Order: sequence, then C-alpha cells, then structure tokens
Amino acid sequence: MNHVDRRLKLPGTQMLERLAALSWDDLSPRAPRSASLALLDNIACGVFGTRFEWTQITSALALEEKSSGRATLFGSDVPVTPARAALSNGTSIHGFELDDIVLGSLVHPGSVVVPAALAIAEEIGASGDRLLIGIIAGYEAMARVGAALGQACNTAGFHSTSVAGPIGAAVACAVVAGASYDLMAKAVGIAASTSSGIKAFTQGTGGMIKRVHGGLGAQGGVLAWQLASRGMTGPAEAIDGRYGLLEVVGGPTAQPELLAQGLGENWAIDRVWTKVYSCCGVIHTTAQALESIRAEGALAPQDVDVVKVNINARAVSQNAERNPTDAMNAQYSLPFCAALALVGDIRDPNAFLPPNLDDPRVRAMSDRIELHVDEEVDRHYPGRFGTKVQLQTVDGRSFDRTIWYAHGTSVDPCSEDEIVGKFRKMCAGLLPDARIEAVETAVRALETGGAVAEVSRALRG
Repeated sequence: MNHVDRRLKLPGTQMLERLAALSWDDLSPRAPRSASLALLDNIACGVFGTRFEWTQITSALALEEKSSGRATLFGSDVPVTPARAALSNGTSIHGFELDDIVLGSLVHPGSVVVPAALAIAEEIGASGDRLLIGIIAGYEAMARVGAALGQACNTAGFHSTSVAGPIGAAVACAVVAGASYDLMAKAVGIAASTSSGIKAFTQGTGGMIKRVHGGLGAQGGVLAWQLASRGMTGPAEAIDGRYGLLEVVGGPTAQPELLAQGLGENWAIDRVWTKVYSCCGVIHTTAQALESIRAEGALAPQDVDVVKVNINARAVSQNAERNPTDAMNAQYSLPFCAALALVGDIRDPNAFLPPNLDDPRVRAMSDRIELHVDEEVDRHYPGRFGTKVQLQTVDGRSFDRTIWYAHGTSVDPCSEDEIVGKFRKMCAGLLPDARIEAVETAVRALETGGAVAEVSRALRG
C-alpha cells in the first residue's frame, strides 16, 4: 500500500468532504433518474426476498423489538427501528443474487445503501430529494472504497460488499440528514470498525450468512450514524489512515488514491449494473454467451459434447463447485449456471430452488463444462467480467462467443422498461397489483419533489 504524503489531505478525507457538500448541481442530468431506478430495482429485490427464510428470520427479530421506530420493513405494515429495518431489508435485497453491482469495485451497493438511506429518511422525515442524493452519495462512497480495497482483499476471501458497505451506508445516512463533513467523518470512523464479511459461503454448504451481508453492512452504517449523531466519535482517517480499513483489510494492493481520483467525473449511480440473472455477477457473461449459442444453434441438451469456459482466475478458483448442495452454492457455481443456461431457464430465480436445483439434466450437463483461466480475460478483471466460450457439439459443430460486458452493465444497459418490468415481475404475487403500481408511482415521483412518506405508505399498504 502506498502511503499518501501526510502534509496533504488523505484521499478519504477529500472524498468525504466532497460528498458531505454534494448538491444536484454537482451531478449528471440523469442522476435523479438513475437514483430512482436504483431504488425501484432494489425494492423489487427486497419484496421478492421476503419469501425466503433468511429474511423471515431477520424480520422476526425486528418485529420482536417493541419500539417507536418509523422505518418500513418489507413485507410488513408495522414500523420498526431504522437499524433493524436496514438489517432485514438489506438481507432481503441481497437475499437472492438479484441486486445491483458496480463494476471495478466488486460491491453490491443497493442492498446496503438503499435500506440504510430509506430507513433514516423515514425516521427523520427527510424529503424525497435528500433520499435520492443520499443514495447517490452512498453508492459513490461504497464503489470507491470497494475499488480502493484492491485485489488482495478479495483474493484473501473478504466479501467486499460487507467490508465497504458500512461506510457507504454511513455516508448515505449523513447526506440524507444533511450533516456536516465533521459529523459524517465521525460516523464513517465508527462504521469502519464494523466492516467485515468472509466468503466461506462459497465452499461446501453455503448456508444463509451471505444473504445477510447486505443487511449487516446497512445496519452497521445506520448504527454508526445514530451513534455519531448522539455524540459518539471515531477516527477521522479510518478509511486510509494508519491502521485504517485499506491498510488492515486491503493490504499491499490497496489503492487509496482511487477514493478521490476523478471524483465528480463519472458517478457510480450512472454506471450501475442491473442484474438480469440471479447468480454471481462474474457468471453473467458466460450465461449470456451460452443462451445466445443455444438459440443460434437450436441446441438440445443431447447435442452438446463439451463446453470450454475461458474466464478470470478468480472465477476458476472460487466459482468452480460442481455439486452445489443449496441455492447459495448453485448461484455461485459456474458449471451449474452454465449448464442451466443450456438446458433450463437461467432467468428464472426458481431454477435455483428445490426441486429444480436437483434437475438431473442440469447436473449431467455440468459435467461437460470445463473451466480455464484466460490471460486476457484475467488481465481485465474486475474492470470487465469477460468470458470466452467455446462449445462443441456431438456432430462436430463449433460455436465461439466472447462477451466482455454483460447485459445490464453501463456498456449494455437495461432499458427503463426492462427495469420496471423486473420490478413488476419480482413483486407479482407478493404485493397486490394496486400496491405495485402505487410503489412505482411514489418512487418515480421522488425525482420531482415527491415525498418519502408516499413510498412508505405504498410499501406498507
């Protein structure tokens, strides 16, 4: 890690000062729309996630606490405390690999920033524009910390979302509340001590804990903000100072200069990756390539002889499970997802759940999937989640497909209609049609002065 000249402001300080003073004039013309679409997409993921046990566990914990909180809990009409709403809603959003990503950072900002910002906005009665600008600031902070942590952090087995998450959430809360830089820095100083999260879930039985990483990050940021706003202090240079997060967790490949480099030129909220498959983001280009090849060749499962997936080294080492035992393993398994793209419907989240999880056609196809490290693809990771796929058929046909950016990324973005369509599909059967329409209307109205209370009212019904 390269230490910055102590006579100058650290990059982390520069970033926080800029974000504390953030206004609409600093942003791109499309930022309000980007923020409202990100909010809508994460609500969709959150509502869909209420059907799963991990969300029900965290929701039950929130509802057990008798409180005077004002925050909305997805799937409930009972208001709860902001910290518990952030924990449960973040878990729900992150709960089935459908939530957004920022390329180059390896973080899922929406599952952390959105529930934290929404909870504090509801608690203090913030305006709709403060909620949106808080989301924008939180995405920016989380994306920059995620990138600055460097590759050693990820390779060592830390989960970047829950490491960078508390900082992004604390920044979002501070901006929603209109706080000064000094108060924001105190909150971030506290939040950095809650940064954590390991990727043991990628091995063996993954369990539920990865689903909770978004919620833990969101809760950590909310608690840090609430403590700071009540007088608690934290180190002012907890991100990139001595023994700060980048030094301790990021290690030798951390790049603190990325915290402030180009700040204001290319906002993270404008380059969000909206996911179309409910699996690990590093797998998306492979799934997309195989869907395309399958359609082009009109391939049936029995037509496929062997599939070579040439991808980055991280995917080969961390996404190679061939016999997933639960949904978590399956969503992180490149062989399983590649097979599903060839014989099933990888766009259907239910394909990762029993009994579909044990589909013998998918299991048989996964044995034909070979994983190889491609030097060019690996060199561009994590800025690009590229893949080079080669498929041979039993009758001698050959198909090659190279994809550098998945659909949904800023290079090949989802249209607004696709994002709204995903929202409606994810909420269908879980919310009445009238409430789905009400949530969509209330969220979109935030861009033009709409009230956070209307979003809360629509979500609670």
